Amino acid sequence: MTEGKRPDTVLTHAGRHPHDFFGVVNTPVFHASTILSRTVAERLAPKGPRDPAYGRRGTPTMFTLEDTVAEIEGAAGAVICPSGMAAVALGYSSMLSAGDHVLVADCVYAPARRYATEALPRHGIGATFFDPGIGAGIAELMRPETKLVYLEAPGSQTFEMQDVPAIAEAAHARGARVAIDNTWATPLFFKPFDHGADLSIHAATKYIVGHSDAMLGVVTCRDAETLEMVRAWWNMTGLCAGPDDIYLGTRGIRTMSVRLARHQENAMRVATWLQGRPEVERVLYPALPDDPGHAIWKRDFTGASGLFGLLLNPAGPEAVAAMLDGLELFGMGSSWGGFESLIVPSDPSAWRTATVWNPAGPLLRLHIGLEDPDDLIADLEAGFARLRAAG
Repeated sequence: MTEGKRPDTVLTHAGRHPHDFFGVVNTPVFHASTILSRTVAERLAPKGPRDPAYGRRGTPTMFTLEDTVAEIEGAAGAVICPSGMAAVALGYSSMLSAGDHVLVADCVYAPARRYATEALPRHGIGATFFDPGIGAGIAELMRPETKLVYLEAPGSQTFEMQDVPAIAEAAHARGARVAIDNTWATPLFFKPFDHGADLSIHAATKYIVGHSDAMLGVVTCRDAETLEMVRAWWNMTGLCAGPDDIYLGTRGIRTMSVRLARHQENAMRVATWLQGRPEVERVLYPALPDDPGHAIWKRDFTGASGLFGLLLNPAGPEAVAAMLDGLELFGMGSSWGGFESLIVPSDPSAWRTATVWNPAGPLLRLHIGLEDPDDLIADLEAGFARLRAAG
């Protein structure tokens, strides 16, 4: 039904089979552990990924979301996980074995970095971090045992872009796969497989769910061989998500396009206003023309989400706390991608190793939600007044 259709149509219709479920528009929630067979022969017959013998191997609820995400991202298939971090772990572990080596962008999500430095070495896997701006120069870091390059473009704290096609070309020339965390852009604003990636990882908790009320992760795969490797590890480790969270992910993805359009519109409005503030040293948002990653973003991406960074001019912690504590519309929370605006202080300087992160002032991370941007600007303006008064 959706083959050859445009993205908004795919998001609305992909994965749905109402007449398999009495005409119900959304695939119902299947709560299932035991799956019964009618005969011994049926029970003993080989099972494919869509013929589960047990609830954790999947239900129609899960297959609906898998098919929707895979189709919108142009993937061979998708695997649903109970959280974004579970999807990150699955991406790493399914591609790597003892004696292998992974190259990781220095700007990745801190827990994804920690998995590479703490979990992978327990299995005899080495990790090296690299400058996100390295581009084709990554070829010099490749080793015979390098089997994976892990990217996050842009990084969700410092918003550094990576030249995915150049990195992928160098990695593939040495027989390594490329994984990318595509949560920031979603499949609507960046197509990883069109730019050389082999795996795309999402914290579906964010924009796919879109309402800050469910934990979910997704790994999509470029080809059948990679998908089989991911699915086999997923099954062995029991990384199944709960049906209610999966249902919320399916419900959320249907409106992701209209939500992202508003997130982008609001974020550009707020980010542009922030650029003119005397308290601000720089706004870290690749969609802005003067951002260092703008050229890559404009070449490869079709949009920008609502998440960006804000470097303040030098200010003490008490002044920053005064600014943030009094905000009315911005919550302080670690997640993002929901309908609400968020702001948190961030300091990646302690864990960067391949590059130095040492700006003169503090870093804030903002997620711009679906509120009226004029109200958000007024809230931030009052916050800056408190910052100045406390400074």
